[in-house]
Amino acid sequence: MTSQTTGSPAAPDDPSRTWTIAEVAEEFGVTHRTVRHYEELGLISPDRRGTTRVYHRRDRTRLALVLRGRRLGFPLDEIRTIIDLYDAPRGRRSQLEYVLSQIDERRTDLEQRRRDLDAALAELETFERRCRDDLDRLGRL
Repeated sequence: MTSQTTGSPAAPDDPSRTWTIAEVAEEFGVTHRTVRHYEELGLISPDRRGTTRVYHRRDRTRLALVLRGRRLGFPLDEIRTIIDLYDAPRGRRSQLEYVLSQIDERRTDLEQRRRDLDAALAELETFERRCRDDLDRLGRL
């Protein structure tokens, strides 16, 4: 059951709504361990009530950004920089400018990897063809 900080039920759009680690992990399709790992790294910072973690909207937003960054192949230190820029004086603008520069770098890297993979696949195809041709010749002897 999701609740407000007072422990009473909260409407889905209530800004005081909170989530448990189980709810956050299930929503994002990650393990509790993953959520705790991102907490240990300081990427999210839930409140504590005794030993219970209490996640707010900000934590969920930050976790969503971390997971998106990971899916796109960004290292955690870059993800941290991107997320932290949102809290900087220029806020969203500096974050977006930085993200755009990182996207350009990531795209360039991925395009190079694609070229490298295409070249490796072509080389494998050539090698396979030669091996099959040699095998055919050996079979005819």
